[in-house]
Amino acid sequence: MSETNALAHARSRLIVALDVPDAATAHRAAQTLNGHVGMLKIGLQLFVAEGPAIVRSLRTAFPKLEIFLDLKLHDIPNTMRGAIASARELDVRLLTVHAGSGVEHLRACVDEAGDSMGILAVTVLTSQDSSACREAGHTREPAELVAMRTACAREAGCAGVVCSGAELVHVHDIAPTLLHVVPGIRPAGSATNDQRRVMTPAQAISSHATHLVVGRPIMRADDPAAAADAIVHEMASALS
Repeated sequence: MSETNALAHARSRLIVALDVPDAATAHRAAQTLNGHVGMLKIGLQLFVAEGPAIVRSLRTAFPKLEIFLDLKLHDIPNTMRGAIASARELDVRLLTVHAGSGVEHLRACVDEAGDSMGILAVTVLTSQDSSACREAGHTREPAELVAMRTACAREAGCAGVVCSGAELVHVHDIAPTLLHVVPGIRPAGSATNDQRRVMTPAQAISSHATHLVVGRPIMRADDPAAAADAIVHEMASALS
């Protein structure tokens, strides 16, 4: 693979988290990052502020940037089906749901999504460590929960899972054909902020991550495009 193709392949796997308060800020960021990342992640902050209109406007303005709608849906199956049917009309590539309700719950989400949108099962949030899991009433360690929920996602036919870098190798063993989307990515020397289970881009790619989610190290950089390019180069080197 040529260097140009390797960089393009790595770039397609880089997702930037648009954790911003409004549409104007989101569009400025997308304009800056267009051509430097492969996908934009729209989470709860931006979606609650702007609603479906922000997805439509970004898709129209930047058609080459795919959309990852990170809503982490978690409700009864019928309500989930309704929400997923609405999301399907927004032309997003990926949508997150929580994996904690089991196979049949996830299968209902996959069935409703159809072929046009991939369902990602969120295993354990990267802000949660062993202590946080115990406080939430879990008797198992985060790695055990991730393994169980990855198996559920595989059986339900999900497109992939969201997990921390710490569990990647085991996730790959359980479900090697699924997408492995990894948040909590921090280039060497970056602050971890509220993430507790973090990993560098090269480490994540070497451990079988298929897509990396990066927020603050890009969005708060003096030059976001250059920060994204540096991560893409690190990813390309690891992929090679």
